[in-house]
Amino acid sequence: MKVKIKKLSPDAVIPKYAHAGDSGMDICSIEDVVIRPGSWSTIRTGLAVELPPGTEAQVRPRSGLAARHAISVLNNEPFAVTVGMRIAQMVICPVLRVEIEEGDTLSETARATGGFGSTGL
Repeated sequence: MKVKIKKLSPDAVIPKYAHAGDSGMDICSIEDVVIRPGSWSTIRTGLAVELPPGTEAQVRPRSGLAARHAISVLNNEPFAVTVGMRIAQMVICPVLRVEIEEGDTLSETARATGGFGSTGL
């Protein structure tokens, strides 16, 4: 499957997989930004993506940034993003369209009525 990507800036870096078997392609910043503790920021990549029908692009935190610098949902200390830094990963996934059926009961499962957190730590 091919995905078309257009550079909107000369500083833009076309996403690529770092290793064989990776599910996500690295996405790079085209600007310098300092993200303050407890805040968030949008970071420009200078890219436009044309997705094939029936697919979506999920942008996810890079595990190294999340683990070493708490760069994910909330960060704990100022973090400097620089031009060319790998800031996220893009995963291309198929999209399933389902038909919703309303009912009074659901099939039995091992989790049953426990819901989130019911399996413990």
